[in-house]
Amino acid sequence: MAEPLKAFFSRTLVRDLGESIARVSPTFPAARFTRDAVRGLEALELLDRARHVARVLGDHLPPRYEEALAIVLASLGPEHAREELEGAGMAPFFYLPHLIFIAERGLAEADFERSLAAQRELTKRFTAEFSIRAFLDRYPDRTLAALSTWVSDPSAHVRRLVSEGTRPRLPWAPRVRFLDEHPERILPLLEQLKDDPTTLVRRSVANHLNDLGKARPEMLVAVCRRWLEGASPERRALVEHALRSAVKRGEAGALALLGHGETPRVALEAVSFEPARVSIGDKVRVSFTLVSRARREQALLVDLAVHFVKASGEARPKVFKLSRVTLPAGGKVTLGKTISLAIHTTRVPHEGRHAVEVLVNGAAHAAGAFVVIPALSPAAGSASRPRSRRAP
Repeated sequence: MAEPLKAFFSRTLVRDLGESIARVSPTFPAARFTRDAVRGLEALELLDRARHVARVLGDHLPPRYEEALAIVLASLGPEHAREELEGAGMAPFFYLPHLIFIAERGLAEADFERSLAAQRELTKRFTAEFSIRAFLDRYPDRTLAALSTWVSDPSAHVRRLVSEGTRPRLPWAPRVRFLDEHPERILPLLEQLKDDPTTLVRRSVANHLNDLGKARPEMLVAVCRRWLEGASPERRALVEHALRSAVKRGEAGALALLGHGETPRVALEAVSFEPARVSIGDKVRVSFTLVSRARREQALLVDLAVHFVKASGEARPKVFKLSRVTLPAGGKVTLGKTISLAIHTTRVPHEGRHAVEVLVNGAAHAAGAFVVIPALSPAAGSASRPRSRRAP
């Protein structure tokens, strides 16, 4: 079994962090820092471990923030060698305590400029998207003024920070009231980044717009409609990614922008679940044939919604992307999706009847259900596995 993410902040990492500080500040008590930082670390989760290490680091640095920050910056290793983040793994998280230190100790008005400059340097090594939010919350206008200059920064990681740090619903990060109440203040920054030469930045812009659509769907559609005019293939891909959640929700405006706004005339045939009764930890294959009932060609966006049963017994849908198809009059196509019932930290399967719907241009078509049962014991063997059946 893979180690949990929190294990990254280990005694070894703490020791390495202390040594990196001591190399540029010989008076830094690296051994005492390591001893204090690992005390109680084991009981904490990932982010709490980073906060704990950051606070202990602050306790062992000079009390004057300007002097302490200079030491932190002098200890930094090289910037990201590439503009993309793939392959970096957890290694950049080494700098998360550094950024937490800035967000907690560098918020005084007199320290604003040096704190923002420090985050600009650190985001080239590990994203400052979390720490910048403290400054957006306290100094929104001043922070936006700085971000407006960063949209043209030579570093793609700095440009990405502009769109990622201002996301309304950034994962793992606290909400910022200013961003919730004034999303229009961020749109001029996104406008300047929509045709960025790097996938890293364009993907961040798309994720920002996807967040925006959850609270302001009309604003999302308006922006995407404007951006689709004369769009390059790269910008169109950005817009499609930005609309992904709106499409899954079946919002008419988003579907229409992508050419799937018409009500489909289709029927489902030959729906099957293999197996119809699936054990927790196993997989089920959902297959069906989509048949056109129209007298002309139809452009169809087809997704699958599985209503997963929660611990409370309530069922909530999760939408899986399937395909875009063009069906001629009376045409048909067979599609399918394998659904995992594996146990994950983000989703734990529960027993019960799981209803399934096929979404065609946002319109739901009931497809039947499969039943999740307790995991088979090793002694039960494959002979006891239920057979597949056609959906009712």
